[in-house]
Amino acid sequence: MKIYTKTGDKGTTALFGGTRVAKHHIRIESYGTIDELNSWIGLIRDQKIEQHAKDILIQVQDKLFVIGAVLATDPEKAILKNGQERLNINRISDANIALLETEMDAMEEQLTPMTHFLLPGGHTTVSYCHIARTVCRRAERLASHLNELEPFEANVLSYINRLSDYLFVLSRKLAVELQADEIKWIPEKK
Repeated sequence: MKIYTKTGDKGTTALFGGTRVAKHHIRIESYGTIDELNSWIGLIRDQKIEQHAKDILIQVQDKLFVIGAVLATDPEKAILKNGQERLNINRISDANIALLETEMDAMEEQLTPMTHFLLPGGHTTVSYCHIARTVCRRAERLASHLNELEPFEANVLSYINRLSDYLFVLSRKLAVELQADEIKWIPEKK
């Protein structure tokens, strides 16, 4: 199989199911941003962080592929003529969302309570988490827009929302482990 097909040379691409849409279609923007997020998470996983965090990030990357597949599926062609689903994979479950919540709760037990917003940065690995968090928020905005136009499974949006929170808490935990300063944002008074 060749990686290049030449079918996208005129600015269109195929959804799962064969429907061709413009490469700037909201559906493509949505799953493309999930793909971008997955790459940033891979970069975080490549850093010198504890194995448990790496294992969770591998699970997250797997779920982002699931989300990408859901978003890449043409809703009008999601069900085959025989009544079966075109996308025959496990979806995002309540348990997947609960895992992120459990991980955040465990990390927050080790952190001082927040009293201010924090300036992103302090260490390269921490910054990667913040970049991933902001890409995740963009993915959430795009997916939310797509969901208004062509609704999909509710757990997809919940997972993306929870993941951005997880990435923030992970940034704080890594800041502690890497002895990076957390700089509070304290607005200047007039």
